[in-house]
Amino acid sequence: IHKEGGNSQRYLPCRVKIFTVPCENFSCNQPPSLLFHCTPRISQVNNEMKRRKIAIAAGFCFSFFLGTLLNLLFIPGFDHHHQQQQRLEHTAQDQHSVEPPVFYNRLTDQDLLKQIKERYEEVVRYRQQSAPAAAALRLARPLERRLMDLRQNSSPDQPQTQQQHPQRSQGLQESQPLTVQGENTFASSSPQTDFQFRSLSLSCPDINNASSVHYLGSGYTKAVYKAVLNQTLAVALKSVDFAGHDMENCVKQFGTLKDCYRLASYKLVKEMTLLQRLQHSNILKLYGFCYQDSNHIADTLTTITELGSPLEMIQLLQTSWEERFRICLSLIRLLHYLAHSPLGSVTLLDFRPRQFVIVDGELKVTDLDDASVNETPCLSNSNCFMEFPARNFTLTCSLEGVCQRMNEKRNLYNAYRFFFTYLLPHSAPSNLRPLLDNVVNATGELRWGIDETLAQLEEVLYLFKSGSYLQNVTRSQNSEYKQLTNAAIPEENYKCWPSYQHEGCLLSVYDINEAMEICDNHSQCHAFVLTNQTTWTGRHLVSFKTSSNHIMPDVEKITFVKVAD
Repeated sequence: IHKEGGNSQRYLPCRVKIFTVPCENFSCNQPPSLLFHCTPRISQVNNEMKRRKIAIAAGFCFSFFLGTLLNLLFIPGFDHHHQQQQRLEHTAQDQHSVEPPVFYNRLTDQDLLKQIKERYEEVVRYRQQSAPAAAALRLARPLERRLMDLRQNSSPDQPQTQQQHPQRSQGLQESQPLTVQGENTFASSSPQTDFQFRSLSLSCPDINNASSVHYLGSGYTKAVYKAVLNQTLAVALKSVDFAGHDMENCVKQFGTLKDCYRLASYKLVKEMTLLQRLQHSNILKLYGFCYQDSNHIADTLTTITELGSPLEMIQLLQTSWEERFRICLSLIRLLHYLAHSPLGSVTLLDFRPRQFVIVDGELKVTDLDDASVNETPCLSNSNCFMEFPARNFTLTCSLEGVCQRMNEKRNLYNAYRFFFTYLLPHSAPSNLRPLLDNVVNATGELRWGIDETLAQLEEVLYLFKSGSYLQNVTRSQNSEYKQLTNAAIPEENYKCWPSYQHEGCLLSVYDINEAMEICDNHSQCHAFVLTNQTTWTGRHLVSFKTSSNHIMPDVEKITFVKVAD
């Protein structure tokens, strides 16, 4: 600050040096008034630096834009399916051009080989139950084709099979799958010595003419579709899901699509074998099969089975007790058959409601690829340990060195925790409830085996169908009812639970006395209509009404109107 009058002076520091351009004819020792002569020069420097920064930023943006443009013009676009297909083809071609120590870890190869062999031998065990003599005969064809391809006029020689696919990719055609020792020599001399798949009525021509094909769902290994064959028959089609968990993990780990398909397809072959070998009304019916080329793989397998409705537990809880009891009874009949099947005691390792479907009100198992007939070997009782989320069990180790009835007990406890606890006791007739509670408690503690459980549920069925559970029941009220033949009440409904009809109160009864007892116990009920419909047990369906103001003529129906006191 420059002060006039000879007083002391202070000068501001010169900041021109920051811009690396010195002020002309200027010294920091000069009076600060001279700084004003530098101001225009400093402004010019500021503008020049801004222009340089803008130029640098513009150059950077232009180079980025140019690089992006070159990528768009000269680099192919991203196509996931195309890249995946190219990767699979390159994988198949490289299997021949690259030495195994470079392309694969040999330990990894042996791991996949071991898995394929184990599944192969498992299917062989099931085959030997029907045709043990076939083990000594030889035919060099893949196991899946030997087991299933029973089409008449098909040639068993391998060269003809190769000629049927002349347009296949060269890399995929020449790729040789891993070989399981003994696989190419374990075969039958002719299709006639295989399982009786020759009796199956549906095959590839039926699938080729399918209509109304819809995707239903998929699991770890298989995809399921609904289709209508021959314009009349609705069926389920099952095949290996190439986008499923098993295939994706296997290809990612081992890099070979064909061998991963072989590994996964053995589960489908196993399920076909069990569906044909285990004949029971609560096991899904096998209608046929088809071999067709897919995803550059020859002879991919599709099975044709009976179609059922998915088992929805929430919806099932809203149905009548009679229908829920039918589900539990059909389940225990199935498990009883599996405990005494021709293959031995069969356990369902993947026991969940989603493995079952409903066909005409009956429960049927649809997924058998995780079933097992091998009882657990043991040296002591500690080896016979069964662990469940709620509790654990230790079974007895037999003198033969296997856990006694472990397959049966595992199935039974799973039936208890997934079905019995939810479906059996609730809203059951009061006189049957003690018997049902015994079933639930005994299976939950594994005090009963499958034979005792089935006998108890069959006893409940007999009491329910015969009306014996009503013998000691006396009507709490003695209301009088007027009978009107060939008459019905179309409206005037009220809701009750559980009911066969969501918008009304439609229940099954053994006789008229039971219907009167129900109407007496419902405060809304002032009449009921006996229909000509019956349930699976032969019981009549009765519709209960709030009043009888609008009675209409209706043949084969009888209306009972409560007489006012």
